[in-house]
Parts: sequence; structure tokens; C-alpha cells
Amino acid sequence: MSHPGPSAAAPAASSAVRPAGQPEAPAVQQYVNFAFYKLDRAFLQLDAQAQQSAAREFLDCLRDRPRGMILVCYSTVGVRPDCDLMLWRITEDLEDIRRLETAMRRTLLGRHLATPHSYLALTKRSTYIDKIDPDHIESRTRVVPGKSKYLFVYPFVKTRDWYQMSRQARQGVMDEHIEIGTKYRSVKLNTTYSFGLDDQEFMLGFETDRPGDFLDLVMELRHSESSRYTLRDTPIFTCMHVEPEEMIEALGVPVGK
Repeated sequence: MSHPGPSAAAPAASSAVRPAGQPEAPAVQQYVNFAFYKLDRAFLQLDAQAQQSAAREFLDCLRDRPRGMILVCYSTVGVRPDCDLMLWRITEDLEDIRRLETAMRRTLLGRHLATPHSYLALTKRSTYIDKIDPDHIESRTRVVPGKSKYLFVYPFVKTRDWYQMSRQARQGVMDEHIEIGTKYRSVKLNTTYSFGLDDQEFMLGFETDRPGDFLDLVMELRHSESSRYTLRDTPIFTCMHVEPEEMIEALGVPVGK
């Protein structure tokens, strides 16, 4: 899959005007982590009361997460064989991710969760969107998860040839790319950057209530010039937005009242 441009469904950028001569204040960036977990089936051999107690302990841990951290829960049960749930964690302090992960591992349920995939990225303003209508782009320095039912997530790496092209040539390719992305207004794109932080270069997260629209977007992007410069865009995760209790119950673990 090639690297889509901003969706027209993204929140509008700020229209505030700075006084003449006053530089733009640097935006506070956010660390973004997509962490995928797989439940050890040995946990399901515990008696129902022990499972329920462990579930409540784990949910309390999520509720007591570091102050200011955004946490969104997703289930991948039934659509991925290698993971059962995903936690989308967003924070201005990288240490917050470690603190929550450590607290989770101290719980009984957490000790039965393997982590087959975990991706780290940082928000950053795109270098290709300056010419696009500001009403249809976000600054990319703040991730605000929406209410969409589905989130499609994958790591993304471009070929080295892409970075050897001139700035003007890359902008021309991305103009076509962004134009395609803006046609699918039901799909909101969250692009974050991993250069030097993780193995991939970007993490892409698409929020939508209409998976078919995302499929059509991906298919159309295959025909764009930018697709020529895609080196890697897998694995791709289809994640279903759920409340924390529902995420645990989908594992076959009783939560209770």
C-alpha cells in the first residue's frame, strides 16, 4: 500500500492569525504506540472466579494509567491469528508508555499476555500538505482518535530512491496521492513518524465506519505513482473499537459486574 495523504474527514487546522513578526510556537508532539497482545490460552484454564478477579485487576490498571495519556481499546479477535487485542496509547511523555506497560505486566492477566507486535512513532507535521485547503487537513502534531468503529493500522517504509528525488519531484507525486486521499471523506488518516525510533519510517492508522471505503482507497492508491516507492506496508491490522470490558470479554474471559 502506498502512503496516503490526509483525508478530508480530518479535523480542520487552526485558523488563528499570529501577530506580524511573531514566530509560530513549536507544537508539543505526541508519542504514539500501537501495542498488540496475544492471550496465553493457559489463562483460560483458571477457574471462572480467578479469571474474573484478574480481569477486574487488569481493567483497574488501564483506568489508572498515567495522567494525560489517551488510551483507546480495540479487539482483533477473529481477524488476526497472531493477536487478540490492541491498545492505542498516545502521550506527550514517552515514559508513560513504559509505566503503563510495567503496571500491566504486574497483573495476573498481564502476565499471560504476549506482545507479538508493538510500534512506536511521533507526531510531526507533513512536509507535503502546505498547498492543500487548510479546512481539510490537520496539523499532524496532535492525534485525536475519533469514534469510528474500525481502525486499520500498518507500518510503512519507502524505498531509498524516494529520498534521492528532488523536493519538487516528490511534491508532484504527493499532490496526486493526496488528491486521491481527499476523495474518501469517510476515512480519517493518522500519520505518525518513526525515523530513528523504530524499524519502520511511518505508522499509518485509518479510522472509518465503512471498511469498504478503505478497501477502495487502497485499491485506487495502487495505481498512483507514489506506489512505485513503497518498500514495505505490512503487516496490516484490522482493529475493532470496543470498550475495555468488551475487549476482555472477547477473549473469553468473564468480567462480571
